[in-house]
Amino acid sequence: MEDYIPMILLFVFFLMNIPIAFSLIAAAMVYFLFINNSLPIALVMQRFITSAESFPLLAIPFFIMVGSVMNFSGISRSLLGFADSLIGHKTGGLAQVNVILSTMMGGISGSANADAAMQSKILAPEMTKRGYDLPFTAAVTAASSCISPVIPPGINLIIFALLANVSVHSMFIAGYVPALLMALALMGTIAVIANRRGYKPSRSEPAPASERLRYFGKAIPALLIPFGVILGMRFGLFTPTEAGAVAVLLCTLIGFFVYKELKIRDFAPILRETVQGTSTVMFIIIGALLFGYYMTLERIPHNIASALIELTDSKLMLLLLINALLLVVGMFIEGGAAMIILTPLLLPAVLNLGVNPVHFGVIVIVNIMIGGVTPPFGSMMFTVCSILKVKVVDFVREVIPLLLALLAVLLLLTYSEGLVLFLPNLL
Repeated sequence: MEDYIPMILLFVFFLMNIPIAFSLIAAAMVYFLFINNSLPIALVMQRFITSAESFPLLAIPFFIMVGSVMNFSGISRSLLGFADSLIGHKTGGLAQVNVILSTMMGGISGSANADAAMQSKILAPEMTKRGYDLPFTAAVTAASSCISPVIPPGINLIIFALLANVSVHSMFIAGYVPALLMALALMGTIAVIANRRGYKPSRSEPAPASERLRYFGKAIPALLIPFGVILGMRFGLFTPTEAGAVAVLLCTLIGFFVYKELKIRDFAPILRETVQGTSTVMFIIIGALLFGYYMTLERIPHNIASALIELTDSKLMLLLLINALLLVVGMFIEGGAAMIILTPLLLPAVLNLGVNPVHFGVIVIVNIMIGGVTPPFGSMMFTVCSILKVKVVDFVREVIPLLLALLAVLLLLTYSEGLVLFLPNLL
């Protein structure tokens, strides 16, 4: 029983509201200091340090920086104008634009929290000005931000590929169909709510073709960034890690020379945001790898995988149980940390039953994104509520229909492996 004490302590630390990284490190160190002291502590600390010395992890700060550069370069505003010209005339048009913008931004920012924060500052004030309830605005902004990390180059796609030892390129390609389904489900739900409440469109009539072409022309440089990254990796021009640097360079050049909104003085706040975001993610990854070292020594992943297989030998039932587990865990633990902790535990069980690891990765990432808007600890929920000054209770009431739509997509993806793997198999 004492082998499981660190796992119990981890959840105790979570409930005490200790930061996730410190909780992981503290729980692991209890094991190495007091339970299994056969390993020299110097060896443990060496493991702690070398866990961050991974070349693929360099992709993380680059893609975090992309999101910051994008917010200062005018890319988000050009995409907003294009999205509004497409569907601004529909009932609930601005709420629909919110979803479309998240879908287009996903390939550039790759971060749900970055997308939620950006739209809370740019689009949400315009929505409330047009008569949308503030809690509904917050719910749409948070729910639509779930789409961003599913579209390449989402950071979670990279992290899962590293954890599961699968191709980053395959994970990137597999994200497009699920993201499109999430966008359609949210837009359909928003249309029903907007019709019932009588929310007015942002435009009185559809934009003429000339205006749409003009906005499309302005948005082309931004829309080409994710395709340039994907094609570059596809043809072997650069690795996924180098793709992050290429994406930063493209966003910077577009901001300087195309939109002409990015200034030299903007790089100080950009670098500050990048360092802060990278530090948070890397501390969690290092803590999770150290905690994973303890679990590997005690064969806990093997034991859990064996228990799940003994519980059911049905692939469909196992995926349903894992979805339920991830949804519950996602309510209490930040999504990225939950993925890092649980992937090594669950992957052996699903592989044993013949589940494709790329398909499983999409299920996990969509699941933890849903957790990001679910109380009590959803990170996008807190980001949006804090920026827009919305009470969590009011937010939860408005987000429930949107959550149900996302859960329906999750079930469809879970039991439609061919749908998820269509593009990876095609390419």
